[in-house]
Amino acid sequence: MKNEYKVAIIGGGIVGCSIAYHLAKFGESDVVVFEKSYLSSGSTGRCAGGIRQQWSSPNNVILAMRSVSLFEKLSQETGVDIEYEQGGYLVLSYDDQEAAQFEKNVEMQRGLGLDVQILTPKQVKERYPYIDVDGVRLATFCQKDGHANPHLANFAYAKAARRLGVDILTHTEVIAVEVLKDGFELFTNKGIVRSQILINAAGPYSREIGKMVGVDLPTESYRHQIMVTEAVKNFFDPMAISFSGNFYMRQTKHGQFIMGQGDIDEKPGINNDVTYKFEKEMAKKMSKIFPFLSKLRIVRHWSGHYNMSPDAQPIIGESPKVPNFYYAVGFSGHGFMLAPAVGEALAQMILYGKTLHVDISELNLDRFEKGVVREKNVV
Repeated sequence: MKNEYKVAIIGGGIVGCSIAYHLAKFGESDVVVFEKSYLSSGSTGRCAGGIRQQWSSPNNVILAMRSVSLFEKLSQETGVDIEYEQGGYLVLSYDDQEAAQFEKNVEMQRGLGLDVQILTPKQVKERYPYIDVDGVRLATFCQKDGHANPHLANFAYAKAARRLGVDILTHTEVIAVEVLKDGFELFTNKGIVRSQILINAAGPYSREIGKMVGVDLPTESYRHQIMVTEAVKNFFDPMAISFSGNFYMRQTKHGQFIMGQGDIDEKPGINNDVTYKFEKEMAKKMSKIFPFLSKLRIVRHWSGHYNMSPDAQPIIGESPKVPNFYYAVGFSGHGFMLAPAVGEALAQMILYGKTLHVDISELNLDRFEKGVVREKNVV
């Protein structure tokens, strides 16, 4: 570990590693990433790996579309197979009001260039005869949506960043930060490091890192649980999700089904425990919608965290209060799928003073002064 770097990044999940890689790719390799545990130990390594472009917010659609274009070439670019599959996303609605909103969403998404379809329950059944469509009002489908292995995608960015000269320090925790006139002094459990630029990509701990430099980031972390079944022969290509039905599910490359849901009774805070209540609720609900699951055994169950923002959209940019303090936080459960575009855009903002592919100016903190327009497509 050196004593001084141009850029320090706190957080070794895919957002932090994507930012580090893109900085180095664009010519700035005097970068260090601090991860207090191991790479992917936080939200990245605990997510389901979905990658979708179907959102109610134009900002999220634009970011996701750019991310998909980057995911499509990530394995070739980094030399790591990230198990990326574009099997599509099947979004099921069980609510009339939501179904009407979906039609508006699709109109907006198509206007941005996304190839997305509206399916009737009959069409869903024709395509996927093994799904029970009882109660489904309509569905949307985008073939270019899909999924990847979150661990491998994160490792791909980390490996490529290291190859370009970035230092990635695991088991190195930033305990405190002092704001200097010309940068930052970071106190870690392994020594003191200075940097000119500091980036908060700390996921569930984003608010705590913000407080270290005197910036109040309006994020809160909530536990979300996931379980996975034993493996069977691959036959389920899409990621299935429902916001009104409160679930998501996909089949992995190795045949397991991975699934999860939100809990309206969950309180904010870091909690890695798991509950039998979750398993029981998921097994009952998912076996009805996907009857083939009823014969499969649950083999693993874990929890992770959604780092929520007030509008369920990410908070990205430079602090207006503390110069050279940047953040990419509050992804509300969707940091994995947006990380390629966010890493690219933030690196461009830092190095060039502007973004070249997607505009992230509307995602900074000042948007909350104008009111909150919440992203609706969140489980």
